Amino acid sequence: MNTCNQKPCIEEEGFPLPDAIVVNDIFPKLELNSLCSLSCVSRNLLSLVAQALSTLPSLNLSEFSPSGQLLGYIVPKLRGVRSVTIDCLRLDDRPVVNILGPHILELNLLKCASLSYDILASIRIKCPNLRILNLELAWESSPEILKQKLVKALQGFLCLECLSIKVRGTQHDAYNLACNDLFLPKPIKILKLQIVDDHGAHQLIEKLRDEREYQWNLISRNISSYLGYNGFTLQRLSLVLNVICDRVITSITSSLPLLVELDLEDRPWAEPKLPRDLTNSGLESLGSCRFLTSLSIVRSRVSYSGSFKRINDLGIFLLSASCEGLEFVRLGGFSIVTDAGFSSLLRSCSNLKKFEIRNAPLLSDLAFHNIIGVVCPLVELKLLSCNLITSEALTEFASSNTLELLDTNGCRSIADPCLDYISCLNSLKSLNLGGADITDSGLYVLSKGNLPIVNLCLRGCTRVTDRGIISLFNDGERMKNTLTSLDIGHMPGVSDKAIDAIFSNCKAITELCVRCCFYVTDVSFKMLASGRSNGRSLLQKLDLSRCKRISNGVVELFERPLYRGLRWLGVGGTCLVNKRDDFAAIYSLRPWLTICYEGCEVGCHDGWQFHKSGVGLY
Repeated sequence: MNTCNQKPCIEEEGFPLPDAIVVNDIFPKLELNSLCSLSCVSRNLLSLVAQALSTLPSLNLSEFSPSGQLLGYIVPKLRGVRSVTIDCLRLDDRPVVNILGPHILELNLLKCASLSYDILASIRIKCPNLRILNLELAWESSPEILKQKLVKALQGFLCLECLSIKVRGTQHDAYNLACNDLFLPKPIKILKLQIVDDHGAHQLIEKLRDEREYQWNLISRNISSYLGYNGFTLQRLSLVLNVICDRVITSITSSLPLLVELDLEDRPWAEPKLPRDLTNSGLESLGSCRFLTSLSIVRSRVSYSGSFKRINDLGIFLLSASCEGLEFVRLGGFSIVTDAGFSSLLRSCSNLKKFEIRNAPLLSDLAFHNIIGVVCPLVELKLLSCNLITSEALTEFASSNTLELLDTNGCRSIADPCLDYISCLNSLKSLNLGGADITDSGLYVLSKGNLPIVNLCLRGCTRVTDRGIISLFNDGERMKNTLTSLDIGHMPGVSDKAIDAIFSNCKAITELCVRCCFYVTDVSFKMLASGRSNGRSLLQKLDLSRCKRISNGVVELFERPLYRGLRWLGVGGTCLVNKRDDFAAIYSLRPWLTICYEGCEVGCHDGWQFHKSGVGLY
């Protein structure tokens, strides 16, 4: 780099490395927050950090919610960035528009609670070379206004390969992002829309088929102009609909023969009636997608507690026979499918690596009987809210050396015996036992395993007490060094003693949830604030919502220099919601810290759309 000579940097301050090595070899290995901290050390480092920022290929600000002022400090230094990812929870249009430019090829704007739909026009004008666009927008006004602005904006993205538009916060999910006028660039390969009604989805997909048939007609007529015609080659489709029905499925399978991934979720407000529902015939038609490797079909319970009542074992048999190349399967709300149907998928899909079943009341342990050695070794297994699943279902996986993620959240018949089998999974990195009927004895058994667990969720395990948490972290030698995320919310047997064991043993923990732990007091948060013996605290996200025994005095713990790495704090349902003036003063000194008063889950991933104009935040 021309701007970096080989003279020692800050030689007079005892830092003898050449500038070129610092900028080209050392700084690229550091995160953005570390670079910003270094810039405060001296004028020499400030200059070098500015040079390093100007050459950064990507900017990722998704781990915290920057303010407009903070973003304004960073933007002028990022002249060559090509990929931008920003958590926009605190931002309005102006600071976001300032970061846009023709050099940006990938733009991910997440949690856009306060951005207006005019941002679409700004992106179209300032980012003509965009390849990837991902927007998470909150409800603002009429769905038709958004549709008009979206249609106009997409006409300027001729190079777009990936488009993801999600709208949250509407009372009845009234948005229909698909329409006849929606322009999709020819290079597009990935399309994700939320939310779309089934009629709009059918129209959009039919439009894609018409374009494909036009291309084939040119070819069949041997018209030379077809050589320069690039038709749609959509490979990944994700839609959140009002209802999944046969007509939508058959439109997809007949129009998109090159489809590799299909992700469909619906949110009906009442029990669907024929012909607007999914049947065995609809599932059977998926067999015409010969390249399909990933399939997700879920009936959500967000609006109505319904299920696919017209899909039985026969439909799953037909699916498993025609889609043997599947590597990922997610099925949710298949209420009358039994063990025979689910087992056929496991045994037919020889390349299956990830298997997820939600809300399947007839799924039991028998579906997994004698499955090891018959199916491809699974990497991820999720069985969510399946009431007949017990610990015996996991016996078949005790010898697995490939399983990295196990999630049995909501399976309330899972008990201590399962922890014997789990403790043998030496490759397990993520474990969710939410709502399980486990006890302190079970956690003692788990602590004897050599588990490299990074994410652990014990939420709602009401029979676990301080004793179990203490034994788990006092004895679990490997887990002490690997665990970064822990959820012990809704556990009435947990108190300050458990927090002390976590703080004393878990060296790498960055995310901690203790919501609704009624016996956790100020003592725990004083320990967490104090840092370790080396003076460092890695904690970045802390959820203490509805911890009723904390006092107003806790607010002082979040002043500088305590909790130095904290990025998100949840205080909803506590006495701290009345200390907003104190938190305002703290925020003025810590603009990277987000304080949520509304009781959102960690990071506000579930409720960011309700924080419009900063409501419920500091």
